[in-house]
Amino acid sequence: MSLAQWEGVSIRYPFANNDAVGPVDIAIAPGERVLLLGPSGSGKSSLMLSLTGLIPNAVPASVSGEVLLKGASVSGRSAAQWADTVAQYFQNADETLCGMRVGEEIAFALENRGMEPAMIRERVGAVLDRLGLPLAWQGRRSAALSGGERQLVALAAVLAQETPILIADEPTSHLSPAATAKVHTLLSDRDAFEAVLVIDHRLDGLIDAIDRVVVLGEDGAVLADMPPGPLFRERGKDLVRSGIWRPGFSALDDMLCAIGLGSDKPPLSFSDVLAPFEPGAGNVAAMAAARVVARRYIDQRVSSPSAGGEIIASLRQADCAPPMAPAVLKGIDLDICEGEILGLVGPNGAGKTTLAASLAGVLRLRSGRRDGPMAGIAFQNPEAQLVAASVREEILGAVGNSEDGRAEAVLAQWGLAALADRHPFELSFGQKRRLALATLDASARWPFVVFDEPFSGLDAAGAAMVADHLLDLKQNGKGVVLVTHDMDMAVKLCDRVAVVAGGGIVAAGRPMEVLADAALLEGAGLARPSFAPVLDWLDRTEMAAPVRAAG
Repeated sequence: MSLAQWEGVSIRYPFANNDAVGPVDIAIAPGERVLLLGPSGSGKSSLMLSLTGLIPNAVPASVSGEVLLKGASVSGRSAAQWADTVAQYFQNADETLCGMRVGEEIAFALENRGMEPAMIRERVGAVLDRLGLPLAWQGRRSAALSGGERQLVALAAVLAQETPILIADEPTSHLSPAATAKVHTLLSDRDAFEAVLVIDHRLDGLIDAIDRVVVLGEDGAVLADMPPGPLFRERGKDLVRSGIWRPGFSALDDMLCAIGLGSDKPPLSFSDVLAPFEPGAGNVAAMAAARVVARRYIDQRVSSPSAGGEIIASLRQADCAPPMAPAVLKGIDLDICEGEILGLVGPNGAGKTTLAASLAGVLRLRSGRRDGPMAGIAFQNPEAQLVAASVREEILGAVGNSEDGRAEAVLAQWGLAALADRHPFELSFGQKRRLALATLDASARWPFVVFDEPFSGLDAAGAAMVADHLLDLKQNGKGVVLVTHDMDMAVKLCDRVAVVAGGGIVAAGRPMEVLADAALLEGAGLARPSFAPVLDWLDRTEMAAPVRAAG
């Protein structure tokens, strides 16, 4: 018997002309780890919300077909009555948190299930330990946490329920690389859950624990349902055309297959892709050809940093603090220049968002000096920027309600034209993200712009759109401050990165140079880019097969 099953299920929201998802037939067997992929707006989250009846009971929509849990119809019980079977981590952590203290947040669902206080305390302590969070966090207010810290607490609250089935919707979107690795390990634990369903875009480090990948197309129908290795090799180009994420090794595998050097077995990692070309594993000519391909692959993913122009804004000996809180950063010296992209990286709760807002002139310094004009900011939560009754009105407000067609051009540029008449809060999280960035883009009046985790929740097409926009701003002489946990984007886009940790900036410089410092990365909870195994392989094979041998 399947643990979870959708039989001919379609979901349609009120006043919509088309189904948001479906019809789909999906069955989750005991023991399976299933990844759900698809472009923004394909209905991934809607499908998960229907599994416990949150759709249609809490979120109005019509559901046709049959949704089953352990063979029983979901409609036969309330969502609360399924709480002992399915725990759901929502895409927006604030939908889980209630504004209490961390210990109370984690205990809340357990109290509702009538568990003994001693067992609750034991569960709370155990889940904090599993996530590597200090017990002292129990007394912190969840509202005072950073975005990444809130995500960790929301995840802890879900994991503490110890249900047979776990749904994790974008569980790592705001997490540092170290925290992401820990979460991937928890999701991979075969003893913790009978089944796990994951929606995620950060695939490297997760794929080897996934049994099946279900891909939804733009129309909400199932595009593919197969094991990850064959999917990314056989259908990889289809995923790219649909704007769907795939792991980094998949593109390198494509390049090697194109010249007849693909591995016999579909790979699940960079190590699998490059195993045939390790010293002693094959002939020197094949290794040399693979090195040429690997170098080309790396060149496509690493920026050539520019020096930038005149300083636009600066902080000198600045103490930076969130609103109504003590300073978290002290003695900061930092500049943003014309025509450069400055990355701010570091562990969750280090103060990256606070630093970016201080540099932008939005937060008042506790001490020190700030010079320069104010900046525009794209907030970490896109809903904080959305105020109008329709997507078009959001853009018109940003361009000043002009009638010169500029609003329509912005809608088209950001792939929002088909959504122009919808309310912003009817959009998927990724679509809201694009809309929030589009409103900032439409105003076009800021000398520099802060983007706080702009890639979270975006499909591959949306992330490429944002990356291109950041590069356009740079080319036009604007300054860009990019707060990110995505090390691949940091090395692809940034001219400089500053590592924020321990109450200050502990390192700054060119991305590849900073991220080559292993001790620094470990201390700051960071990681090298996902393609680091390719760099290591190139180093290992340099003497065995020089690139010139390929000629």
